[in-house]
Amino acid sequence: MNTAAPVLTPTTRALARCLHLLIIGLLALAAGRAVTDDRPHAGLIVAVAATCGLVYAAGPLLPGVRRSRRAAALWLAAVGVVWLMLLALSPDAVWVAFPLYFLQLHLLPRRAGLAAVAATAAAAIAGFAAHQHSFSPAMAIGPALGAAVAVAVVWGYQALYRESEHRRRLIEELTATRADLAAAQHTAGVLAERDRLAREIHDTLAQGFSSIQLLLRAAERALPNAPENAARYVDQARQAAVDNLAEARRLVAALTPPTLEGTTLAGALERLCTTTSNRHRLIARFHLTGDLAPLATAHEVALLRIAQSALANTVRHAEATTAEVTLSYLGDHIALDVVDDGRGFDPTRLPAPDPEAGGFGLTAMRARAQALGGTLTVESAPGHGTALAVQLPLTPPAETEPEARP
Repeated sequence: MNTAAPVLTPTTRALARCLHLLIIGLLALAAGRAVTDDRPHAGLIVAVAATCGLVYAAGPLLPGVRRSRRAAALWLAAVGVVWLMLLALSPDAVWVAFPLYFLQLHLLPRRAGLAAVAATAAAAIAGFAAHQHSFSPAMAIGPALGAAVAVAVVWGYQALYRESEHRRRLIEELTATRADLAAAQHTAGVLAERDRLAREIHDTLAQGFSSIQLLLRAAERALPNAPENAARYVDQARQAAVDNLAEARRLVAALTPPTLEGTTLAGALERLCTTTSNRHRLIARFHLTGDLAPLATAHEVALLRIAQSALANTVRHAEATTAEVTLSYLGDHIALDVVDDGRGFDPTRLPAPDPEAGGFGLTAMRARAQALGGTLTVESAPGHGTALAVQLPLTPPAETEPEARP
């Protein structure tokens, strides 16, 4: 109901209308009683009451009153002066003091409003006592009680309004924070999914295409002198393409790798070693140690992909004749070791990953192990082969569970 406020809520607009009606009604009551009771100076009372009503009505229509406390104070002073003139002529004007309390408390600063209310109450008491030609404490009860009620109501409303505004700002901040958090989570999810797909593509499709390329090169070399060997290499390349197509479809459908369907991790690794030995000039042997224990899908997928990538690197780069793949159950850990007798390399001088030349294998394998709370170590030296070791805890960190399936 603050007339100086630029924006009013529906509730404050309704209260302001009620206040307008109350003041106009009380002024009309004072003028009407002066006429019906045939009081002295009845015409003057009607004129002053009308003037008070006009001065009051001009306030809400003046834009300066809505924008400036100073203008609002001047308007209140004008209303007060005309009301005092009416109070001097008619005791019925004392009732107008009650809505004036609300105006003063809303339009003036707290201290100034409280002083204006006290002055208005004192004027109402004095004016009514002057018309009665006597004074008694009972005459002060009505204006004083009305002033107290007005102060309590207005200050209580202002406190509620401040609390409501505070809660509104908190809700807006919470909504904005939740929106920012949702955006951050979405971005993190997109990046995590992009990283997962990159690892999956590198460990499956890229390695499969590399195997197909090697087989076709072998077929090309064998074609002039040994067409039967060339046909065998082409058949193996075709089978590798079929496997790659199955992997691609599984990636799209987000299912487990086909090599893990209907078998255990040990069976999938043994099959991987057999397939690698059949397709390439490498004898890959699988070994299993320890007591078997149930594994989460996340562990099976990660270890299988690491073994696939490690053997693919051995075929492409190591020029090895044998590779030993060992899966070990170590109580609360599981370990995978891939050891070859190839030419080895210097782990401290790895080339930077390149989209054309590759070089993402070890990074992807290490990321898989770390995502499940494990470790990956590589030991190698030029001319002395390579040993890759992965250890994973059987219980992965809670935050990595959603990456259980590729």
